Formats: sequence, C-alpha cells, structure tokens
Amino acid sequence: MIRILKNILLFSLAIILYSCVNNNPKDNLLVSKVQKEIVKPNIIIIVVDDAGYVDFGFMGSEDLETPNIDNLAKDGVFFTDAHVSATVCAPSRAGLITGKYQQRFGFEANGTGDTASGDVGLSDNVETMADVFQKHNYKTIAIGKWHLGATSTDHPNKRGFDEFYGFLGGGRSYFPINNPSKEHMLQQNGKRVEFDGYLTDVLGDRSVDFVEENKDQPFFMYLAYNAVHTPMEAKLIDLEKYKNHPRQHLAAMTWSLDENIGRLRNKLKELNILDNTLIYFLSDNGGAHNNSSKNGPLKGWKGNKFEGGHRVPFIVNWPAKIEGNQKFEGLTSSLDIFSTSLAAAQINKVENLVLDGVNLLPYLLNDKSGNPHQQLYWRKLDEAGARIGDHKLIRLKNFGSVMYNLSSDIGEINNLATKDTNRYNRLSKKLSVWESNMTAPLWAEGKPWEDITYHIHKRLMENKPVLYKAPTDKKVSSSH
Repeated sequence: MIRILKNILLFSLAIILYSCVNNNPKDNLLVSKVQKEIVKPNIIIIVVDDAGYVDFGFMGSEDLETPNIDNLAKDGVFFTDAHVSATVCAPSRAGLITGKYQQRFGFEANGTGDTASGDVGLSDNVETMADVFQKHNYKTIAIGKWHLGATSTDHPNKRGFDEFYGFLGGGRSYFPINNPSKEHMLQQNGKRVEFDGYLTDVLGDRSVDFVEENKDQPFFMYLAYNAVHTPMEAKLIDLEKYKNHPRQHLAAMTWSLDENIGRLRNKLKELNILDNTLIYFLSDNGGAHNNSSKNGPLKGWKGNKFEGGHRVPFIVNWPAKIEGNQKFEGLTSSLDIFSTSLAAAQINKVENLVLDGVNLLPYLLNDKSGNPHQQLYWRKLDEAGARIGDHKLIRLKNFGSVMYNLSSDIGEINNLATKDTNRYNRLSKKLSVWESNMTAPLWAEGKPWEDITYHIHKRLMENKPVLYKAPTDKKVSSSH
C-alpha cells in the first residue's frame, strides 16, 4: 500500500511538473526522472536445477503437477526454442548471471576449478547482473544454489548481492546436515543458518520474506532452487501424495517446488506489486540421466550438446507490460535475460560491458518479429556445437561432426553432414570464428567424467545406445 501511495504521489508530481514546464530543459529532466522512478520494475529470476524439458504442465507433462508454474506461463509468455549457454550447472549459471558466453572468461567446464587450477570461479573483472542492479539502487539477493566459486572474491556478497541466503556448492541434501562443509552449509551472508524441515521450503520462505521486507523499493532476486537435482529427497507428506506414481520422488520434489513458487507469486499479488514484477523461469540445463526427468522428443540429456542438454523450458512474465497467454517460437537464449532486464529497468548499458544476449522486449511487445538470435554456440572441452538458423552442428574432437535440420528433425537423427556439404562447411567455419573470440578453458572436469562425456557424444552421434552415463557405471578406456 505504501508503494502504491508513493507511486500515486510521484505520478501527481510528474503531472504538476509537466504543466509547469514551459519548455524549460531542467524541468523536462525532472519530469523524466520521476516517470522513470514510477515504472522501475522488480526483477526475479527463478532457476531450477536439472528439470526435464517436458516435465511441466505448460510443456505438456501429464503426470507431474505444476499448477502455479503453469499459471505463470499462462499469464506470460512461454518459449519453445529457448536455450542455456551450457549443458551443465556451473558454466550455465556463469553465462546467465553475466549475460555473456562464459567461454569469454574461461568458465567452460563444470565445477569452479580443478586440482591444478584450484577454485577459480568467476573472473574478478567480470560484472554480474547483480553488480549492475546494485549500482542502480536495487536491493539485491541471491537465494539457493550458487556454484560459481567458493573463494572470498567469488562469494555472492562480493558479486553484487546485498544478501546471500543459500549454499556455495553444486548440490547438497534437502534436509539438515550435521557439521556441513563450507560449500554445503546453508548460510546467510557467510553465517551458518541451521534449519528444520525441507530445504525447498526454507528457500521459499526466504523469498517470500524478502519480498515483504522490500515491497517499497525495487529489488533484484536471483532465486536458484537446487530442485530437482539429486539427491532425490522429498517430504514424507509429498511422497505419500505420490505413493503410486512411477516417478514418485521427482513428482514429490516438483510439487514442493511448484508450491513455493506459488507462495512467492501470491505474496507479490498480496502486496500489489505482482504487475510490476518481471519474472523469468527456466532450468539451468536439460533433464539429467539420474533424476527420472523427461526431455520428450529431444535427443540427449544434461551434459551433452544434443537438444536435450541445452533446450529448456522458459517463461517470461510481466503483467504490467507483456500480454499473457503467448507462445514464442523464436530462437532465444538465457543470455538474453541480462539485456532484457536492463531494458525493462531503463538502465543504459555502459560501453565496456560486453553482452551476448539481446533485449527480448521488442519481440514480446510485438514491436519486432522473427528470431532474437540467428546463431548460438556451445563448447565444453572436447565437445562443441553451433546453431545457425534451423541447422545444428555438433563436433567431437578427434572424431568428427554431425549436422541436423531441427525444423524437420528435432530428434537429431538424420545426419546431413555429407549430404549438404556447403552448409556443413559454413557452420563449421562459423563455429571456428566464434571460438577464435573465446578464451581457452581455465580448468577441466577430470578424466573419468571427460571420458564418459566423450563416450556419450560418440554413441549418440552414431545413433547407438549409450553404454555408460556416469563413471560409476563402468570404466571407459583411455582411448574413449
């Protein structure tokens, strides 16, 4: 209510000032400043972990219940050709939070460093979305999974977030841990938080409380749930609800996730700030092989360059500006979130800030048609990919490349590399040109996972069954 009264007063002031302008440039500047303050939106990015492409009602799921997330899609825009910049957790998050290909600063492999390199994390000279919004008087918070570095310089409080309420590592139990490590400890700005209950609810609680605490000022929230990443743990009440479900644990975890997203949205509505809140919803990569997720018609899963690894469910919701009940089929990237949010907040990008994403608002407001992107690229160590228009190239080091036409072959079965050689050569060249502007990876993932990933790509490129999906399944020979 206070925020509404404030906006009414500001709007009235703008009218009074406008009536007294008399072509005075200083008065014009003051009116412009007041108008901009009135429309400054809240920004919320909801990132879920390892969710399957079709594991939400709005994406066609018939067995997982997601009513609140479905309503978010119904009241906004959902995307059918949206992608993240990496097929695994850490580099995907690095791309999202910086708005640029993470290969520009060497953050290419999963994790935040290896034995040789140590915990490298985000480059110290890379600016995050939170850095920018913090400088423009937004209250900023990161909730949940970080996985972008655990050293002091990479702590969220040093990367633009006024508050961090979450854990630094890539995963942890959903229930309390005795004597947790620094990476697994739930913390608030470095201080351990001891909790009872279920972590998804605890993170949801903090998201709701933060909104209540900051209802009278613009805020930027990065809400990174670790659901539905392993371990597959759920509350007893939810497991009982889905006791006869073939994907019992995933269904229960997804239900809890949906409940908490619904609670957040209901709080925004209760405070009369939902309309002027820009909400994004997406998964950090494709569904994983070990959490019962489903990627529908897409080939592959988390960790590989086929569509199942990086094409994700994606929603943009902003009731005050964007008409709901829309489906957008243009080629889109998680890299676009940074540029779109700057435009929504009317923040001018500084000249030296490199962003690879585009502003989606003109497309969503029907001021522009077509594809936001004509090309997208991926690379993780031995594997790389390029999307140019409807065609997709996947390259495996020391093995070769395949090419597909996604408009007629979404399952990436029919290799056109030797049938359409001119196009194949163009895509290969474009991938090489893109790579020439990137930095070499600063760390690797370790031979066991690199061998498994190589094996998976090779078998999928040959349309053969994958024999091993994790190092624990079976050792792969050093020759791949």
